[in-house]
Amino acid sequence: MESSNQPTTQIEPSLNLGSYLPISLTLMVIGWGGLAYLVFFTLPTLSMRWLFYFLAVLAFTGTAMPIIAFLHLRFPGKNPVAVSSIVRQALWVGIYFPTLAWLQIARVLTMGLAIFIALCFFVIEVALTLRERSLWTTPKKEGE
Repeated sequence: MESSNQPTTQIEPSLNLGSYLPISLTLMVIGWGGLAYLVFFTLPTLSMRWLFYFLAVLAFTGTAMPIIAFLHLRFPGKNPVAVSSIVRQALWVGIYFPTLAWLQIARVLTMGLAIFIALCFFVIEVALTLRERSLWTTPKKEGE
């Protein structure tokens, strides 16, 4: 057996955009394709309205995921970012825009309310990120 200083398995997967593209494209195709079908071929009944919100969450989450992964790749932090953080941040975007659509349909959306909701999502994400950073430990290498 050869002894080498290189670990045989990678402890932390490196961040690359290619790993997010399959799920992102799947979400975009289902979301945007479903929204197109819904808008052009159905009547706005109650069940179709709820399906609109669900498909909008899928569409915006899938669209935001590679953008957020690219931003984390372009502006890396001290600690490596977890895959769950990128998915969670994309899901925030995916929830934000259908919420704005829901408020606009009810005719209660204002610019101030849209900014307030965005700030609330941002504060929640900062709190979750700070919690993750406080729990992060350096990965142990083999032989330690």
